[in-house]
Amino acid sequence: MPLKVLYEDNHLLAVAKPAGIPTQGAAVGNDSLVKQAKEYLRQEYHKPGNVYLGVVSRLDSPVSGVVVFARTSKAAARLNEQFRNRQVEKVYWALVEGRIEPPEAEYIDWMTKDERHQRMTIVKQASDAPRKASGKPADRVQQARLKYKCLKVSPAASLLEISLETGRKHQIRVQLATRGHAVMGDRKYGSKRKFADGIALHCRRLVIEHPVKKTPLELIAPLPKTWKEFAK
Repeated sequence: MPLKVLYEDNHLLAVAKPAGIPTQGAAVGNDSLVKQAKEYLRQEYHKPGNVYLGVVSRLDSPVSGVVVFARTSKAAARLNEQFRNRQVEKVYWALVEGRIEPPEAEYIDWMTKDERHQRMTIVKQASDAPRKASGKPADRVQQARLKYKCLKVSPAASLLEISLETGRKHQIRVQLATRGHAVMGDRKYGSKRKFADGIALHCRRLVIEHPVKKTPLELIAPLPKTWKEFAK
């Protein structure tokens, strides 16, 4: 599948990631989005040797949507600082099981990693985090915050627009599943319904400050074809 470029200049590259491919970290010989992006730049600009590309945003393998790469180390440092300081506007669309109530809400939870089951989990407070054999906490506990509004509802599913205020691993998937609204297709967190491609979670929109021009830059990824029947 050819790389779908959303924005490109000398400083950064934004692409629409398809579901089913990791952003980076694939096993030797397997494909990843960063490998595809480097190959695109190598061919597009006839660059010999290794192509620099800084990964400043990531999506889980089964998730689709906007991913941003930096083309210079200076741009990478400035973009990473924006993400670290929560200066990036992040909007996702999710198709979840069941009719969600209320139609708009904010979720605030504490999350940690459950090493035993290799998944993220919600705990009431830091002292409730899963522990190692030594008795020490398995991992640090971090606050997770998001806001959602329901865009469309049917008897079996709800289409949500989610503003992600923190960026914890599997955050959206876990916070929704814990409340009985698993993302469709997300078997890892309890979904009982299939989804045609990956899971029904899509990074729809990112708004960043351009690392050099210092102007707002809005990046929007079109919905994959598998979403069309749900998001008309």
